[in-house]
Amino acid sequence: MEKHQKISIFIYSMDGGGAERVMSYLLPYLKNKGHDVVLVLMNDTMAYSIPEDVPIYYLEKSKGDEPGIFKFLKLPWLAWKYARLLKRLQITHSFSLLTRPCYINIMARWFTNHPYKLMVSERNYPSLQYGYGDAQSKINTFLVKKLYPKADMVISNAKASAEDLVQNFNVAPEKTRVIYNPIDLEKINAITPVTNFFDASYTNLVSVGRLQIVKNQKILIEAVAPFEKVRLYIFGEGELRPELEQQIADLGLENRVFLMGFESNPFQYLKSADFFIFGSIHEGFPNVLLEAMCCGLPILTTNCKSGPDEIMELEHPKTDDIMITDYGILTPVGNVDLLKKGLAYCLEHPAFLDNCRVRVKERIQNFEREPILESYTHHILS
Repeated sequence: MEKHQKISIFIYSMDGGGAERVMSYLLPYLKNKGHDVVLVLMNDTMAYSIPEDVPIYYLEKSKGDEPGIFKFLKLPWLAWKYARLLKRLQITHSFSLLTRPCYINIMARWFTNHPYKLMVSERNYPSLQYGYGDAQSKINTFLVKKLYPKADMVISNAKASAEDLVQNFNVAPEKTRVIYNPIDLEKINAITPVTNFFDASYTNLVSVGRLQIVKNQKILIEAVAPFEKVRLYIFGEGELRPELEQQIADLGLENRVFLMGFESNPFQYLKSADFFIFGSIHEGFPNVLLEAMCCGLPILTTNCKSGPDEIMELEHPKTDDIMITDYGILTPVGNVDLLKKGLAYCLEHPAFLDNCRVRVKERIQNFEREPILESYTHHILS
């Protein structure tokens, strides 16, 4: 008789991030397919709804602002607690996302003989995410190298991330899988654009992302400064707001660059904008590019690791010039002059943008939600 399969989805919280959004899709998908699934959390923030019949278990209810050393020292205790939970619930498949849940998932095997398929999901480009040289980066680099190779499967959301794990973190190639982030095309397509928000006498650019160093909104503000008929709208909130406000004031751009704050439905604005601009230093797999493409927007983005080159099917990366694709333009990370060149190219070639608007709508079909959720289900249960 085949053993009953029971899946644990283990993530820090259901806060408003990309990994959490994917799980908010996957949980009801698994339930609707008849699978027995539980959700395990470490924090009770719930920005996404989940099915009422999915049980939730908390390893702890942390406040999220604990010192890094305390988080590190707690790992074995949390792994012991998770091991007990796995045995008590008779979990057969444990899938974790984001760094600390992945560590705990793997370390739980130290504390139990209960057999379970152990899968982790890496959502970043690890060499850059943990490459800052500070104590936290060094600890994470050490833990990823020591723990991730012990997982049964490591799922990345970009090919470059999976390659990085193999080349620099001792993960066996045969253990890696790549599953791109899904996009809810039906939901986004149903959203009505705002009307009369943007001034049609300007070219209106939109960017979405937390106001933090890694998203590098500073380069976007500097890039648009010379273009008097361009306006930039940045959706997102974060610790860099005062700095960015000062930069905007110093450049005299108060009437052309706008910090819009967090917006739960940015799609209504994306659909009315002219194109999307993104300046990130590094990413795991930037969902906002997919969402912008779903809204029919051409893309102007840095070619950061990882994701943009895969999303935009870039064949010939360059470090000394702009890179033109069917979906928009990529520029080298941190190069404001080439970002300006890419912006100028877009402004001077309206026919190119028109073609991009058609092509992005075709490309986004490859990230449709249902096939990607089926791929997750297949890999988790195989």
